[in-house]
Amino acid sequence: MRRLVTAFAAFSLIASQSAFAARPCTSLSDQSTFEIQALRSELMVLATGCHDDTQYNAFIRRYQPELQANERQVAAYFQHRYGRLGQTEHDRFVTDLANAMSRQGSEIGGDFCARNGMMFHEVLALKGTSELSDYAAGKDLIPASISVCTPMATREAVVRKAGAKAARK
Repeated sequence: MRRLVTAFAAFSLIASQSAFAARPCTSLSDQSTFEIQALRSELMVLATGCHDDTQYNAFIRRYQPELQANERQVAAYFQHRYGRLGQTEHDRFVTDLANAMSRQGSEIGGDFCARNGMMFHEVLALKGTSELSDYAAGKDLIPASISVCTPMATREAVVRKAGAKAARK
């Protein structure tokens, strides 16, 4: 019986963590901010993996004001959420996002460039910058392994939590 209770408790914990990680942003603005960041990261991975710097540079030049504003929003999100650790968590998020997208590209293999390369043409064909967020949202580019709009544990928070548990014992 004890094993059954332990197994159920472990399953419940895993299920609740999965539901927590999958929770969407409470703010449409935050969701859009992360979707645009994911689009930028995906196009960067395409540019480096498919040797298409020209298209990526055209994307950056065309949407530079929007991308810079988006970067400020991402930075503000992490600053608000993590305070003095905001920049560290922001950097970690951007790195984790790029790594996850790169892994997805590696899993696709030789078809990656052919399958995803059309994104450059699509994004450069948008009628205006106002369509960029809708395009990014429609692509569903945020990997499931990356949590957005949820508190991410920092090393400091984990150490502090472990210290608190030890002090209670």
